[in-house]
Amino acid sequence: MKKKTKKTVRYAEDLIARLKARKATTGVVGLGYVGLPLCMLLVEAGFKVIGYDISPNKIKLLNSGKSDIDDIPNIMIQKAIQSGNFKATDDPKVISEMDTISICVPTPLSKTKDPDVSFILNAVDKVKIHIKKGALLVLESTTYPGTTEDLILPIFKDLKFDIGRDFFLSFSPERVDPGNKNYGIKNTPRVVGGITPTCTRVARIFYEQTITTVVEVSSTRAAEMVKLLENTFRSVNIGLVNEVALMCDRLNINVWEIINAAATKPFGFMPFYPGPGLGGHCIPIDPHYLSWKLKSLNYYARFIELAGDINSHMPEYVVDRITAMLNRRFAKALNKATVVVLGVAYKRDIQDLRESPALDVIKLLEDKGAKVLFSDPHVPQFNWKDGKFKSSKLTAALLKKADLTVILTDHTLFNYQWIVDNSRAVFDSRNATQNVVNNRDKIELL
Repeated sequence: MKKKTKKTVRYAEDLIARLKARKATTGVVGLGYVGLPLCMLLVEAGFKVIGYDISPNKIKLLNSGKSDIDDIPNIMIQKAIQSGNFKATDDPKVISEMDTISICVPTPLSKTKDPDVSFILNAVDKVKIHIKKGALLVLESTTYPGTTEDLILPIFKDLKFDIGRDFFLSFSPERVDPGNKNYGIKNTPRVVGGITPTCTRVARIFYEQTITTVVEVSSTRAAEMVKLLENTFRSVNIGLVNEVALMCDRLNINVWEIINAAATKPFGFMPFYPGPGLGGHCIPIDPHYLSWKLKSLNYYARFIELAGDINSHMPEYVVDRITAMLNRRFAKALNKATVVVLGVAYKRDIQDLRESPALDVIKLLEDKGAKVLFSDPHVPQFNWKDGKFKSSKLTAALLKKADLTVILTDHTLFNYQWIVDNSRAVFDSRNATQNVVNNRDKIELL
């Protein structure tokens, strides 16, 4: 018993001391929208940081001082490299140098909406080969409750690591909101839960070196559930307001007016806004992790499934509205029309296309025979569904030759009064034209 107590002090307290003194080597596995910002935050705090990714192209890009993430400018990468505290590599052997290992890999859904945890398992398999005793391993990738304890922990049993004594395993869900100017990693509170109380404590102290507020929960399962509640809350409320938009269309009421008026109530109401569908890696996907897990426990998550159904059909509703608008205003069939789509990123002022509903709208329009052009100041081109799409320069000539302009992403770089002035008609799915004064008769809102 005394031996184990000494072992706890040697590993946990030594790691904590080195974290507080900025002497620990921190590592991040997966250098995407979650991992790369975490690397930069750790460098800023004075840590030596090793970033590992399986993509040689990404590693080459980063080591040349360039970023492929909206919120991370090239100059930030260049300064991190010049400081000598950051290096990126695709060699998994570097894991043996890491005192802390943060796994930030994708967790997509399969075609049947089952969780695909293969990226997590592949990352953990590499970590297992190279991890050293006394290291902290934190999973940040969103997943279903039980993943850390039931899938990751058993992988390390062969190593005979004593969990909570000479190896520390925790879960801390990422809370990254690309493009958010007010909240970044540093000032967004962080939730942590470990397999043991010591695991939780070590993880909390790790995050306290870079993040203003760290909140402990009782277990990895609790931490995993926190993230799913957050995103399910958004998904369900967006599903509700999307259905309200459908109702208001039937009732010939302006849904945006209704929401803005309701939002004047200082209590009991939080405004959510309708749109052409859900995008991004989190909101459209994460609730299905919870739904899938509950099905295995013979429970049907009705709110999640219903919200997912409503949100996933919004692109079809948008195309139906476009079709009706063309018929009503110009007596023109969709298959003879030219449509200009403004914005294809899943949210304003970023280049991220993950799960963007704009792509579904474009595909549906093309399937119905429309000629579709797009313009997006943040997305010069993209490959999707075996096709290559290039952004058109947004000119008055482009707008005037189109039968309809469709706003799918409300980038702030767009001049909406100018767009309306130069368009024959505008379908606005984001209420981006709310401040337009002239030619409002050209506009129809979602």
